Amino acid sequence: MIASPVARAVRCGVSHRRLQTIVIGVVVLVSTAATVVALALVAVSNAPFDHAFAVQRGAEVSATVDATKATAAQLDATARLSGVTATAGPFPEVTVTPKTGAGPLQQITLSGRANPGGPVDDVTLVSGRWATRAGEVVLDDGPNEPDLPLGGQMAFAGLPGKPGLTVVGIASSVTNTADGWVSAAEVAALRAASLGSSSQMLYRFRSAGSASAVRADVAALARALPSGAIVGTESYLAVKTQETDHIAPFVPFLIAFGLMGILMAVLIVANVVSGAVVSGYRRIGILKSIGFTPGQVAGAYAGQVMVPTVAGCAVGVVLGNLVAAPLLANTATVYGVGALAVPTWVNAAVPGSICVLAGITALAPALRAGRLSAVQAIANGRAPRTGRGFRALRLLGRLPLARPVAIGLAAPFARPARTALTLAAVVLGATAVTFAIGLTSSLTMVVNGLSRDAAQPVHVELPGGGFSPPLTSGTGSQSQPSSRAVQRTVETALHGQPGTLRFVAEADDVVRVSGLAEQVPVTVFRGNSAWTGYDLLSGRWLSGTGQVEAPTGFLNATGKSVGDTVTFFLGAHQIRARIVGEIFDNSNRGISIVTNWRTVATADSGLSPDQYDVGLRAGTNDDSYTHALAQALGPNYNVNLNQRGSGEVDAMIALISTLTVLLALVAGLGVLNTVVLYTRDRVHDLGVFKAVGMAPRQVVAMVLCSVAGIGLVGGLLAVPVGVGLHHYILPAMASTVGLVLPSSFIDVYHAPALIALATAGMFIAMAGALLPATWAAQTKTASALRTE
Repeated sequence: MIASPVARAVRCGVSHRRLQTIVIGVVVLVSTAATVVALALVAVSNAPFDHAFAVQRGAEVSATVDATKATAAQLDATARLSGVTATAGPFPEVTVTPKTGAGPLQQITLSGRANPGGPVDDVTLVSGRWATRAGEVVLDDGPNEPDLPLGGQMAFAGLPGKPGLTVVGIASSVTNTADGWVSAAEVAALRAASLGSSSQMLYRFRSAGSASAVRADVAALARALPSGAIVGTESYLAVKTQETDHIAPFVPFLIAFGLMGILMAVLIVANVVSGAVVSGYRRIGILKSIGFTPGQVAGAYAGQVMVPTVAGCAVGVVLGNLVAAPLLANTATVYGVGALAVPTWVNAAVPGSICVLAGITALAPALRAGRLSAVQAIANGRAPRTGRGFRALRLLGRLPLARPVAIGLAAPFARPARTALTLAAVVLGATAVTFAIGLTSSLTMVVNGLSRDAAQPVHVELPGGGFSPPLTSGTGSQSQPSSRAVQRTVETALHGQPGTLRFVAEADDVVRVSGLAEQVPVTVFRGNSAWTGYDLLSGRWLSGTGQVEAPTGFLNATGKSVGDTVTFFLGAHQIRARIVGEIFDNSNRGISIVTNWRTVATADSGLSPDQYDVGLRAGTNDDSYTHALAQALGPNYNVNLNQRGSGEVDAMIALISTLTVLLALVAGLGVLNTVVLYTRDRVHDLGVFKAVGMAPRQVVAMVLCSVAGIGLVGGLLAVPVGVGLHHYILPAMASTVGLVLPSSFIDVYHAPALIALATAGMFIAMAGALLPATWAAQTKTASALRTE
């Protein structure tokens, strides 16, 4: 029967302190939701490609097969090879160059699949539906795929019958097995006689953990099929490397913010629960006076806290999953890994951990209070110690302040422990806002710096460009213009567009560099290229012959530094150049170089551009400009927007903004809880104030002023903490992926923003106090005076 009085005490405590119970439940609910979102973000950011590859049963090898040399039966037989664990296909495929109203798109490969599922490469539909009828296509949502919305049209004017396709779905293959999917019959309609006949086979193997193992598996396939049947293969390891390079710059930042969110949610739950127990000292004294033991007191208060905690956790998990769903969808888009979901263990670990935390946090002060005598507990709970707050009130009373304002400003000094809890909640919330503002600005700069889409929003891709002999005019109907003629055409069209600010020719290829085993991508500019958007970490930009720019990854791999000489080989020609600058670039893990036309022209007299990078005048609409330029150039040129960074920026800002709102809400609820305790403790005093003539608006002002000072101090403390956290975490996290950030990416806080952020704590505190302040103003004088 020992549990019976404890249960009654719990029931009475919950019913008589309904507002406080609701506040605890809401704080736990929001904290649970925020923790689910943050922890899910951290969890899915740990090896996201591997996770998605396992869930979607990614293809370890994608093989293109000549259908005229291997029959369907022979391909089916490869599924029974000893090292093969699963296969899908054969899927007929075709490579085509579609056109839209804005001009031609890049060449794409379409695969004929009846449905997105299967034992290998379970394609995830992002939006729309699967293509089941003629004239329909599902496009892959990768960053290098055609950027057409649902309902978009693609035409193939050069094919017999001039077929067209309508986009009915957007999907994701974790190993990018195709640029799009159509029905098998549609592949046949798109094939021209000159395109041949090819099929795609997808494989998973018993052992494919290394490049050598994959090569052995491919060799076994080649032996099992007729000679020359396998036209080409792609290993998932190459896709993994590419995706990991793409993901790497963003993962550390998301993990850092997610961990911060978890920490803040835990601390605020602990603050709210412990504050609720401390505010119940008077009731603890009463329980002791009627015979409760210290253990029963602790059990009663732990139970009183656990009722709203369990309810808040249950609802919070559901809310967290609802909030996380669109955020994880955005994260999957950034990571390029199909679908992501909240892991099951997160849904179990978060509520369990918060319940344990709340129980421990409630037990500690309850046990401490249980060891006090009944008289001490009642005295401590009824009023602050003698003298607390009176000196502050007398000092504030000498200032030209309204009496309610002075009383409110002095209130925090009466309860220093509770004030400290409130201040901690405000500091945490304002720190999250400060850190998030800086992180959003820095991430925007990081993504824009890697994509350079702000400087060069438009690209014009040329036919026949690159490190190769220039195209020359031939005889017959299929002759093509020379490279110089192509360049003149493009440059004339660019000069003819009023929105063109500047442009530069660019050629891309690979070179061999002394000291490196792998081939190194090289970008060559013709003309002034200082404006193209490369951020300098040190040194200067190219200004003459025999100079190169190098990212941090290249310098680390070669042991070079700015000012050193590097030797690279273009074909059989050796070129020596001096590194004049270190640039911010993560392509090919930062192992690449940038140089100018004059440096390499002597080694390749046939050098011709791949594309033109175009900068636009302020106020020019990117889409309108692209459409107009495509119309001016005609169908043989691919004019496209440089949108490599826009999706990442949008997804990151959505993630950070949502977490910031959740954490600021939790901080505001922490303040609300403290003000509820304050008004409950001083309800009798409020009755006296109202009896002597204090108006409701003065009561509101008094209660708001009781937290305004705390909020202002919290904001002033949070700004340097948030800025310091940003300045420490950003470079540290970037270094884990081999990135060094330009100083401008870190120094994103400016005086007006810092002043505004310093007031964030006050706004959080005032917002949290508004509801209980309104409740206090509406309390009837007689009811308040009867409360003792």
